[in-house]
Amino acid sequence: MRNPFVTGVLCLSALVISGVRADAQGHVAEVGIMPWKPSPELVLSTDTLSSFSVDEVDFVREFGIKKKWFPEFRAALGRNHKFRISYVKFNYEADATIQRTFTFQGRTFTVGAPATTDIEWDLWKLGYEWDFVSNDQGFFGVFTDLKINQVTGLVDSPALRAAATTDVTAPVPTIGAIGRGYLSRSVSVTGEFSGFKWSNDDFDVKFFDFDIYGMIGSPSGGAQIGYRSVVADYLVDEDAGDLKMQGMYFGGYLRF
Repeated sequence: MRNPFVTGVLCLSALVISGVRADAQGHVAEVGIMPWKPSPELVLSTDTLSSFSVDEVDFVREFGIKKKWFPEFRAALGRNHKFRISYVKFNYEADATIQRTFTFQGRTFTVGAPATTDIEWDLWKLGYEWDFVSNDQGFFGVFTDLKINQVTGLVDSPALRAAATTDVTAPVPTIGAIGRGYLSRSVSVTGEFSGFKWSNDDFDVKFFDFDIYGMIGSPSGGAQIGYRSVVADYLVDEDAGDLKMQGMYFGGYLRF
């Protein structure tokens, strides 16, 4: 008997190939790079103290983290039915003299101690979009994404024998809506929003993603400028995070 997984892969491949052939005279793929300089909010906690209170560490405040540029990669395949993928990696490194005593991963950092931090947030977005309304004036559709969040945090100090670290991976499914309107043949405005919220005894997560942008160019490519806000709150076992990235971005895209 043929392997069901292999059968499914072959059927999916046939559908994609047939869709590409049907639109051979149009554009079925879009790729872009969007440099982004968001305002960060990075609050992490890793310990439930004996008083049953959680010591949260605001890394932006404690270490004076500043805004910086990050490239975001985006790609989509299809026309009314699209497969979407995007990836961005946020990484902040900073040195500071501790101004407030706090505990992170069971280690206490006292006032006046020198310390360094390294925060990384890898954000993948894998999804499927269906534009059930589509014409020359624009389109409107719905989509579902899997947001894969990997957050690592490190705080080190000469007073410690080993650095305090945390490493959490939280895959989050989201659903959302997207719409685009054409102001002219070469100018369009697009907005999309997705979200998800779930809570149980071991897992508490909230994720919202809002993106609005304008595009200008020819059918084969052009420039893009927009504003995006990403909010991720999670509690996995004893690791918690309150993360937010929001701000303007710009970039370019190509269509094939």
